[in-house]
Amino acid sequence: MSSTEDRIKKLADQHLGLGSDPDFDAQLADSGVSSVDVVAFFKEVNSAFNLSLQAEECLQFKTLRLLANYIDANAG
Repeated sequence: MSSTEDRIKKLADQHLGLGSDPDFDAQLADSGVSSVDVVAFFKEVNSAFNLSLQAEECLQFKTLRLLANYIDANAG
């Protein structure tokens, strides 16, 4: 697991309640997480990885793995 995935895993556990070992390939929409929690999670991701994703852009990340791949390619 990459360091990005480790950091996302911790944020997901804190803000999404997916447990300490979330399935990075599971659809977030199927996880039962509220939209309020998802918005809070992405705010934390923006802060942790120095990103500026807008709410509508976050819809493209159907899984945590897609998010991790995006961060590895674009974070700075």
